[in-house]
Amino acid sequence: MKMELRKTERGFARCDFVDRYGFQCSIQESSLATEYAIWLGVTENRMHLTQEMAKALIPLLQKFVETGELS
Repeated sequence: MKMELRKTERGFARCDFVDRYGFQCSIQESSLATEYAIWLGVTENRMHLTQEMAKALIPLLQKFVETGELS
């Protein structure tokens, strides 16, 4: 899957992609002023994750990348 970052009209980095079921998805920098955060998920229903939340997901995602499993 090729993922290419682009800038939104407001200057935030964003990458659009299609998931396994053909749903349009994206990851995007958030404009949240109080802390760094991203939007992630199906474009019409994305998660709003802080840096701390994203950090907590990294070990699970890394395990899945390496083994195909979460545990």
